[in-house]
This record gives sequence, C-alpha cells and structure tokens, in this order.
Amino acid sequence: MELSTTNSSKQRLRSDSESLSLTSFLFDLDGTLVDSYGTIQSSVNYLRRGHGLPPLDLPTIHKAVGRGVGWLLEQTLPGCDPEVETPLYHRHHKAIIGRTKTLPGVRRTIKSLYRRGCRLGICSNKPLALTQVLLAELKLEPLFEIVLGPESVTQRKPAPDMIEVAQSRFGVDSDQVLYVGDMTIDIETARAAGVPVWVIPTGSHDVERLREAKPDHIMTQFNELLSLVPRR
Repeated sequence: MELSTTNSSKQRLRSDSESLSLTSFLFDLDGTLVDSYGTIQSSVNYLRRGHGLPPLDLPTIHKAVGRGVGWLLEQTLPGCDPEVETPLYHRHHKAIIGRTKTLPGVRRTIKSLYRRGCRLGICSNKPLALTQVLLAELKLEPLFEIVLGPESVTQRKPAPDMIEVAQSRFGVDSDQVLYVGDMTIDIETARAAGVPVWVIPTGSHDVERLREAKPDHIMTQFNELLSLVPRR
C-alpha cells in the first residue's frame, strides 16, 4: 500500500536533502519515538484507584494522549482538579518511567541522523521534566540539542510555538526543518509553523486518520528518515 500523501512534497524534501538544505529534525515523543502508553495507563489507573474508579484499558488511554497531562486527566479522571492530580501523576509516572521503551528503528535512526550532522530536537506536550528524565533513562539525551515541553512556550501544540522556538534557536529557515509525529495534532502543529511534516502510525492515530489530515508523508518504517540525509 502506498502511504505517501503528497508525493511532490516527498520529492521536494529529497531534492532539498541532496542540496543539504534539510538540516534539522524535530520530533514528538510519545507514540513517535517511544511506546509510553503502558506507563501512562499505569499512572492514570493509579490515580483512578485513589478515587475508587475502575481501571481504563489501553485503547481508552490512546484516545486521551497528545494534548498534555491536564487534558489527559480531564479525559480519564472525570471531575478531577488537574492542579491537585497533576503533581500526583508526575510523581507516579517518574517512578515507573524506566519501563518506557523506544519504538522499532528509532534508536538506530536517531543515532544515524546525529552522526550525519543533523540537529535534533523534541517538541512534545509531555511535561518537560518527565521528557528529560525519560531521555536520560534511554541514554538519548546527548543526541538532542533542544528539548521543549508545554512549560517552554506560551501555547502548547497544536499552536506552532514549540517548533518556532526550536527553529529560532537552530537559526534555520522553515524549509530546513522536518517535524516528525504520530498524530493529527502533529500535522496541525507543523502546518501552523509552516514546516513539512512526516508521520508514522505507531501512536494514537491509524493510517486512515493520518491520511485525512494530509501530512507530507506517512512512513511505514522510522528509518525512512535516513533517505532525506546523505551519508557522511
């Protein structure tokens, strides 16, 4: 099955890479680089037990991920006060975050991009402190020059703020940056920032839902990103 949504955009990116204009990659985290749904489920259900509520299954968690912890808790803990529950969620999640694993092909691809001289960053709605702990646990932290979370900007995704901040710090134009995600919110964010976006259906949204949002390309394997950058 051909998953490319806009072949001309994919060819443009490849053409750009040949002339070394694509220099920077920005990534979402949960569902894009790591499979964190099990640990998110554990932390949510920990809070639900404290309220005498039954546990939620993984498909329900998938639907609630992507727009930050406050939104996650509003969806999974009805009537809760996010200001009260968020610190409890952070404490529990930090304690079990070591269970989170990288998705297939991610570690090797990220390291290859880094070795080829690409500048790498994270733009995620996951709390920044948890992202930093997770990257350290996975021994990926040194590879990312920029790590941004909702606390880093005025507006979280799908606002373009994180991408714009990262782009500014890198000192690059929008055609030198590719954003990589797994959800329609990632496509919205990239479009708002005016940068191309590739997605992979390893998170909350399947191929059909991603295709409807019209990304530049839908990957079947994470290492497709290497086709955009020449070997060094």
